[in-house]
Amino acid sequence: MIKLSVIVNHYRTPEVLKMCLKSIKENLFDAGFDWEIIVTDSATIEKTEEMIDENFSEVTFITSKENIGFGKSINIAIKKAQGEYFFIVNADILIEQEKAIEKMLKYIEKNKDIGMVGPKLLNVNNTIQQSCFRFYTPLTVVCRRTSLGRTSLGRKIVDSFLMKDIFERGEVSEPIPVDWLMGSAMMVRKSDLEKVGVFDENFFMYFEDVDWARRFWENNLKVIYFPESIMYHYHFQSSKKKSLFDSLLSKYARIHIKSALKYFIKYKFKKVKYGF
Repeated sequence: MIKLSVIVNHYRTPEVLKMCLKSIKENLFDAGFDWEIIVTDSATIEKTEEMIDENFSEVTFITSKENIGFGKSINIAIKKAQGEYFFIVNADILIEQEKAIEKMLKYIEKNKDIGMVGPKLLNVNNTIQQSCFRFYTPLTVVCRRTSLGRTSLGRKIVDSFLMKDIFERGEVSEPIPVDWLMGSAMMVRKSDLEKVGVFDENFFMYFEDVDWARRFWENNLKVIYFPESIMYHYHFQSSKKKSLFDSLLSKYARIHIKSALKYFIKYKFKKVKYGF
């Protein structure tokens, strides 16, 4: 019986995907359980197919002609996955810490009240990358997308969203409950999805991870930041905080704002807080 399904979301960066898959295989090389890797590939290109055929023939490789978005991509893999647990990552995750995946798995196995676990993510320069947050409010989006974020009030709102009151006290070394985790790396239990459901495909990009974490909490399943597991995330910022005019012009900012509106409408603008 397969214990763990590693689900990798990928979009047109075959060399990055190659490094990711290599690091996953090495991390699980002598694991004492059966596992599988599933790659869901959006807008598949020939170079990616060739790389998989030549280097990772054992990987289940699911192609798509179009860019179908993160949530839909992961949902397709979930339907095919056979593991009791799912470790969901973007292709720009690199795992160098020994037993990083197994540490997360053992932790979620032991704690049945925990539904989602995410590792500490590092930037390429070894600085900590913010990967856990408090839930958005409409003001959070405005402050992060406009010059309001540079005001005293705006900085206070953004700092709260980024949990700076927790992380600036010193390095967080113990697992802590958080409102939501960045979807770049998260582990969940298959059986919990019967209650929680899969990703909401109404979110093409952004907020699908926020929404999912909220549904875990609503089903009395904790979302935990787990700093004992450490991974690298080659994260590239698609949009930066500029003026309102810049935000409206930026493709990714417009997508983010559109997803934010869908999220707030879905939850009727109700503000909640579950984590620290």
